[in-house]
Amino acid sequence: MTPADLALANRLADAAGNAIRPLFRGEWAQERKSDQSPVTEADRAAEAAMRAIIEAERPDDGIIGEEYGTHNERAGRQWVVDPIDGTISFMAGRPIFGSLIALMQDGWPVLGVIDQPIAGERWVGRIGEGTTFNGTPVRTRTCRSLEDAVLASSSPHYFTADQAEPYMQLAQAVGGNKRQGTIVYGGDCYNYGLLAGGHLDVICEAGLAIYDYAALVPVVEGAGGTMSDWMGNPLDAESAAKGGADVIALGDPARLEDVLEAMG
Repeated sequence: MTPADLALANRLADAAGNAIRPLFRGEWAQERKSDQSPVTEADRAAEAAMRAIIEAERPDDGIIGEEYGTHNERAGRQWVVDPIDGTISFMAGRPIFGSLIALMQDGWPVLGVIDQPIAGERWVGRIGEGTTFNGTPVRTRTCRSLEDAVLASSSPHYFTADQAEPYMQLAQAVGGNKRQGTIVYGGDCYNYGLLAGGHLDVICEAGLAIYDYAALVPVVEGAGGTMSDWMGNPLDAESAAKGGADVIALGDPARLEDVLEAMG
């Protein structure tokens, strides 16, 4: 990873944002993909804009994208892009979606960007180099115990029956419905930026594709947090190989064992 890679990642985020902003809370075409998830004109325009730049400037690098698939899949360097993570939020006019851009080297995420183009908020993380929010360094916060933690998840409806039980055990450990304000729903990738900035403590998700999590790892870990699967293993290109990655993000790595124990 070089300074030129960082500059390119920021330009990709700019290009995606330029494609998305004119359509936000406007008129756009949409359809359902084969898995019945929605895709809009903005998703496709943003990914097309990013892919055009990568293909022109880094023809030897690979691309993994949510909307247009894989290009040059044998390359050691892979750009992983999700033009709109949180398409339903985009469709509803909620500015808590984001464009995700990652650079993976030999299967490991080394550079990540979470960009919210409506609010003008951008988190950039590099392994070993720290994480910034709009150019200013940010850090996760200390969490003394799960009882004091704030937990976030996009939606409990995304969990299968088998996944719901360990999630509910974790929710109970952080207070569940006993105390108001300990669980936040909605947010998709935006939650991970909030965790990196010290506003959330734990995020639990299931069934994520590589383009859903690759950019998040450098952002969270560059800010002092940690990301793993539900067994505590680090996330790489193979984590989603069997039906999607079940993901935990923590602002305070010291709470990992507590989370794994709570989830059984």
